[in-house]
Amino acid sequence: MPPRVHRPTIGRMNVHPVRPPAVPATRGTVGPRARGDFQLDLDLLEQTARQAIGEMAYAYYAGAADEERQLADNVAAWARWRLHPRVLAGNGSWSTATTVLGAPVRSPVLVAPTAIQGLAHPEGEVAIAVGTAAAGAGMVLSSLATRRLEDVAAAAPDAVRWMQVYVLRDRGATVEMVSRAKAAGYRALVLTVDTPVPGLRRREIREGVHLPDDLALPNLGRESTERAREGGFMTVVGAEFDPALTYDDIGWLAGLSGLPVVVKGVLRGDDAARCVDAGAAAVLVSNHGARQLDVGPATADVIGEVADAVGDRAEVYVDGGLRRPADVVKALALGADAVLLGRPVIWALAAGGAAGVADLLDWFGRELRRAMALCGAPTVADVDRSLVRPAPGWPVPGWPVPVWAAPGRTPGRP
Repeated sequence: MPPRVHRPTIGRMNVHPVRPPAVPATRGTVGPRARGDFQLDLDLLEQTARQAIGEMAYAYYAGAADEERQLADNVAAWARWRLHPRVLAGNGSWSTATTVLGAPVRSPVLVAPTAIQGLAHPEGEVAIAVGTAAAGAGMVLSSLATRRLEDVAAAAPDAVRWMQVYVLRDRGATVEMVSRAKAAGYRALVLTVDTPVPGLRRREIREGVHLPDDLALPNLGRESTERAREGGFMTVVGAEFDPALTYDDIGWLAGLSGLPVVVKGVLRGDDAARCVDAGAAAVLVSNHGARQLDVGPATADVIGEVADAVGDRAEVYVDGGLRRPADVVKALALGADAVLLGRPVIWALAAGGAAGVADLLDWFGRELRRAMALCGAPTVADVDRSLVRPAPGWPVPGWPVPVWAAPGRTPGRP
């Protein structure tokens, strides 16, 4: 693998050092700038990131399970839904502001918990925290971070920040990490439940993905770091993650700290309802970035089912394949309260550091406002299921939507 060196410029994109959240996020670029608004080129962003990080790291971030069919379907599934805009809405201003678990954010676009961010940029998770805070967004820190959770918190102390949790076979180690997260000001725990065993990640195996000697996993332990260096990241999953979780573990985790628990990795309405019954404050519809079960569903195909099963009892989020701001509108219309971005944020981190992350999120916010305006939805609360239809040739049982989806109803809920 080429050295992970980030030079001053790569192509037409600038690479920026970490900066404090108070600095406006208008100077960095994660794509070619034009006069006024610019259209972010996500393909170019990914290509630039690949050049910066080398093939091993790229294989880790870009790859998925088995033959990677679900990876492609995650993106394609959002195109199976079309926006059905209203006109003459009578409002000349639009706002993407909303809340997640009661905390205000500038838009319903959050940063997903992606592991080993030190492979993408020397500042890794710290740069993500700074860029996310500059954009007024929220982030979830991975348990497999390459920076101490306390250092990430210190880089953006006032930001909306949640901690991802894998329940380990060593429950004492899980208790310790949860205690550290609460002490450092993390506002929620994101319990990932879709990894009882490692997925078969052929691309990672071919490229020999492993943890370089200059990186560590400080939020787990020395043995985790050694395993990741010698056998790759999936050896950590197989050796250390508890494969026998039950719904009772949701209440157990909530009881450790009193923090709300978001259950990540839910793909069924009945599972979502049981998670809420067990004490979950929110569920995150996710297939782990298509990195676990290659023949499972795309998240765009099941978000509506999960939202309907949960109703108003808990918040619902979704990740997987979201690449355009219009996808965010579709997700909200189908019942999500917020979405999480994974790979695009990593490409922005690799290409532009903290400033690149801020620019990406700012661009999503600006274009989300444009899409909402064109749909006749002045606020996030006005994005309801009447604004989305299945594309021709993709029949959905129960469609068209009945009268309860009229404007003014709770988004995506009967």
